[in-house]
Amino acid sequence: MKIALFAGSFDPFTIGHKDIVERALPLFDKMIIGIGFNINKKYMFSAEESKKNITLMFKNEPKIEVKIYNGLTADFAKQHNVNFFVRSVRNFQDFEFERNLAEINKKISGIETLILFAKPEFAHISSSMVRELMSYGKDVSEFLPIIQK
Repeated sequence: MKIALFAGSFDPFTIGHKDIVERALPLFDKMIIGIGFNINKKYMFSAEESKKNITLMFKNEPKIEVKIYNGLTADFAKQHNVNFFVRSVRNFQDFEFERNLAEINKKISGIETLILFAKPEFAHISSSMVRELMSYGKDVSEFLPIIQK
């Protein structure tokens, strides 16, 4: 069984994240969306809120599981028999970070990383940008997926 992990803080989960999940999903038998905690980030939403929203978003997709974790992503992946990390790149700064992360993850876990490039129409969207706009009371609905309840 091919199991992928798409991990991040997803604070918030943007239309760019959703696009990556939808594009990667056909490649795998199962995809775990892992909501991790990064001690260097200031969060706007709790992991539980993010999990609830992402689960609702993909409620009709049986191949997707949403889980919250603490600790190293590589350790979490090994505990869940993950074969591949799914990551995305928006620009050259992302690329350098993701390349280094993929090398470290491969060394400590043996797990390969699949990198998908953001579509041009989503490349400017980041969770941190959306959080900042939200903190100033701006409408960010165009950057966030619609969740059908």
